[in-house]
Amino acid sequence: MYDGREMPLAVVSPRSVSMNFARTCGALLLLATVAGCTSHRGATGGGASASRGMYKVGAPYTIDGVIYTPMEEFQHVETGVASWYGPGFHGKSTANGETYDQSDHTAAHRTLQMPSVVRVTNLDNGRSTVVRVNDRGPYARGRVLDVSRAAAEELDMTHSGTARVRIEQLTMESQSMKEIALNGGGPSEQRAALDKYIAGRRGPPPVTATAQATPPPTPPVTVPASPPPSAYNPRSPAVTPLVASGSAGQGPPTVATLASAAAQPAAHPSGGFFVQIGAFSTMNNAEKQRGLVSSYGLSEISPASAGGREVYRVRLGPYTTSDAAGIVADRLKRSGYGDARVVAD
Repeated sequence: MYDGREMPLAVVSPRSVSMNFARTCGALLLLATVAGCTSHRGATGGGASASRGMYKVGAPYTIDGVIYTPMEEFQHVETGVASWYGPGFHGKSTANGETYDQSDHTAAHRTLQMPSVVRVTNLDNGRSTVVRVNDRGPYARGRVLDVSRAAAEELDMTHSGTARVRIEQLTMESQSMKEIALNGGGPSEQRAALDKYIAGRRGPPPVTATAQATPPPTPPVTVPASPPPSAYNPRSPAVTPLVASGSAGQGPPTVATLASAAAQPAAHPSGGFFVQIGAFSTMNNAEKQRGLVSSYGLSEISPASAGGREVYRVRLGPYTTSDAAGIVADRLKRSGYGDARVVAD
């Protein structure tokens, strides 16, 4: 998810926290109701402290020559492009020590404190969702947020891979997350409190949701009893190809498979974009590296010449656009593959 060597994060001590009673009394009430709970998320991740995470702001860090300065804030608003990450990172550690769960509504931001809460609105279709920020990233050009798979599905952006979004930090919710985390509450406690906030903001369920269970009376039949043969032929051979077309049974694609949907395992068309992880002097080392990154997408070993000697390049792809390849390269860098870069073939 992130490189600890490049992205040092400082833990904020509970002793340094000063509370504004008038603005956070509601948050403290929620804290009292969930403080007795225990978090079980990420129990297989190797220790309770690692899976529960902690409150972090962090020191400035540098990625690809750009300096990022994390800060604590509660009224952050931003507009830009969001992407999403899923199966390749499920079960791995986030920047604040939680275990990443692609089915949870979480996100990665480059500078916001962790955890904090933001509302994300897809400007292309108007859909929105609320997420907890618990990770760092993204670092691809023009990206402002990385959301989990569950959040991406709610925003209807899993197939496109990216979307233009507006980020609005929720002040009270972010303050509540801070208090819960500083008092030892993990992801489960934070989600329980956040769900109560969201339910309160939504209000009672819409009447239309209940009305759907009781359909209106069927109106009188006005269609002709015997339609003309030319207008009614549901088993016409011309309809069959429409029903049979497509790839039935496939679930929504991951970021890697989405970007390389046109690629075939046996061979790929000439040209396109690849993500190169490294070049090795021996095939054995290249094969080892390929095995480590195979979960990120279609991989290959491509022989080449460098400095008069043969090398073996480990690459992912091909991808149809440089932006699609950049999404995967960004994921790899955040997982510790600092040499990952986009190349054109």
